[in-house]
Amino acid sequence: MLRLAVLFSLALTTAASAQTNRTELKKADLTGTDMEVIVAVVEVPPGNSLPRHSHNGEEAVYVLEGATLLLPDGSERQFPTGAAVINVRDVAHGGFKVGGDKPLKMLTVHIVDKGKPLIVPAK
Repeated sequence: MLRLAVLFSLALTTAASAQTNRTELKKADLTGTDMEVIVAVVEVPPGNSLPRHSHNGEEAVYVLEGATLLLPDGSERQFPTGAAVINVRDVAHGGFKVGGDKPLKMLTVHIVDKGKPLIVPAK
């Protein structure tokens, strides 16, 4: 058991050195509004955290490659491949660490106020 714990700790330490990667695929104005649509792929390696944050608009998320989420209260939650979530304007979400040995990979679509920050750190 100790050997497994050491290996798991080593894997998390190594993976934590990898960075969360956000690749913007497309950005365009939303017709007739002062908003824009941003399509991106976000990959969070094992051991990395996604801090609590909100957006100046709506965010739709589709999980391309699922992972285990480690929540602040110590519990675990599966975020499976194929899951979909909609995060509404100004409501904080995130605040988890990716556990296990697989990265979390998501397709995100944001419809947000043009000229404002995409990500607003939670207070």
